[in-house]
Amino acid sequence: MNIKIINLANGISRIIINEQKTYNALSYRNLLDLIKAFKKLDQNKNVKVIIIEGAGKGFSAGHNLKEVKNLKKKEKYQKLFNLCSKLMLQIIEGKKPVIAKVHGAAFAAGCQLVASCDLAYSTKDALFATPGVNIGLFCSTPMVAVSRKINRKSMMKMLLTGDPIKAKLAKELGLINDYFSKSKLNREVYKIARKIASKSNLTIKIGKQTFYKQLDMPLRKAYSYTSRMMTINMMAMDAKEGISAFIEKRKPNWKNK
Repeated sequence: MNIKIINLANGISRIIINEQKTYNALSYRNLLDLIKAFKKLDQNKNVKVIIIEGAGKGFSAGHNLKEVKNLKKKEKYQKLFNLCSKLMLQIIEGKKPVIAKVHGAAFAAGCQLVASCDLAYSTKDALFATPGVNIGLFCSTPMVAVSRKINRKSMMKMLLTGDPIKAKLAKELGLINDYFSKSKLNREVYKIARKIASKSNLTIKIGKQTFYKQLDMPLRKAYSYTSRMMTINMMAMDAKEGISAFIEKRKPNWKNK
């Protein structure tokens, strides 16, 4: 199996794409296994934060082009791209925060995967691209995720030229949160993961769901929706505990209820 799950302390879990011979390509098999892995961790009450990364030289080169070339039939292409979309939606709609830890290249659907995660951190020398135009296949599905993170002009330049961007520019455009040296990346990612894991699971779940749902709403509808969600959140035990702890100047004891 090319997808590994490693459960760490503090409710942090790692998903590792480990198919180094294809640069961790998002093949049909790997997409299926990634969806299963995310669902499994999403349903695990002990898991608070998920980190996804690639083994070997880099994060992911995107779809396996040898596999894509051999599919030939229209319905098989559709099935593959639908499955890829299903993975991205699982990450967005899942209850747990997902952090992409990137080194090397994150190209095409690999770049889409980075953009779909809630947070993303990389090495200084990491590269990000939607290079489909170079092989006559426009990166239409990757652009859905990436264009929701960066501005239109920058997105169109990436799509029309196929040229990769470096970590510094990826941070400036909002594709990643930050970048670090190779020696520091692991430590910095775990630092933010531990901080998130220290919060109330229930609050994080409500907040993540609310964030993504309100993005596409008109302003008035967004305020109406978020007011309802804050009310639901306020009725939870953890909100009452958190406010009491703040007033009493003590550490909160989360019940995730």
